[in-house]
Amino acid sequence: MYEITKCALLVIDVQGKLAAVMAESGRLTGNIQALVRAAQILKVPIIHTEQVPEKIGRTIPAIDGLLKGQDPVRKSSFSCFGSKEFAQKWAALDRSQVIVAGIETHVCVYQTVADLLSRKFEVQIVADAVSSRSPDNKAVALDLVKSLGAVVTTTEMIICELIRGADHEDFKDIIALVKSCKK
Repeated sequence: MYEITKCALLVIDVQGKLAAVMAESGRLTGNIQALVRAAQILKVPIIHTEQVPEKIGRTIPAIDGLLKGQDPVRKSSFSCFGSKEFAQKWAALDRSQVIVAGIETHVCVYQTVADLLSRKFEVQIVADAVSSRSPDNKAVALDLVKSLGAVVTTTEMIICELIRGADHEDFKDIIALVKSCKK
């Protein structure tokens, strides 16, 4: 089970030109928004990245607007760990559990998850908060990360796992987010 004090949310490359061509882009965006809001309510640290933003574009406004005051880690490598800045920020968090969302599932998300697992982190990849241009690429990537040891979850499942029950002090705010999840 994931614990609020042990986990962090990693949002990978949800950027303008790329986000617009993802399969089920509306569902993807809505579920990432719910994850970000839940993390903020629960005080779970968030790191977000941008892949060559000068070419692909910046983080989409729907996500960027929630992350005011937080600069994205800019990178050119597919794995987030190819960025020294990311590796430093990640190490500073001192968290052992990772919730992963973003795009594209079969490239940057997959390679980052593989690197997280090789570094012995517990990883949950949020199936309804990741996407690729092709649903086939996403499906293959999710199968592969499972075979490597990642857990595949959903937005609603991980949010509820973090609060554990209706007696959590933030239950009312969190349940509203759960209801907003895109099915």
